[in-house]
Amino acid sequence: MTVLKLVTDENFNNNIYRGIIRRNPDIDIVRIQDCGLAGASDSEVLAYAAEEDRVLLTHDVETVTKCALKRINKNLYLPGVIEVSQKCSTTLAIEQITMTTLCLQPDEIKNQIIYIPL
Repeated sequence: MTVLKLVTDENFNNNIYRGIIRRNPDIDIVRIQDCGLAGASDSEVLAYAAEEDRVLLTHDVETVTKCALKRINKNLYLPGVIEVSQKCSTTLAIEQITMTTLCLQPDEIKNQIIYIPL
């Protein structure tokens, strides 16, 4: 069974990021700024996610969604995007992201955008 690999965009809540790691220390998750892409555009972040086969975690519902849909419409690979509402509590976000990564296979989220809270 293949587990989802994740990347957070630059403005993703670090409390959620750390909580995901505490909940599942074996999860493969990186922050985009730790990959040398601080200040990168949404298109560049999504291209990196595709190259590394990582699902993007973001709070940026407006522009990331538009860029993700453009990739899909151009038949460019998109491992998936998980949009986390800024209004979602940290605890609920951690729970639902963890559940998603444990329950979904990479081919089930490919070219999909999931919104949390579910």
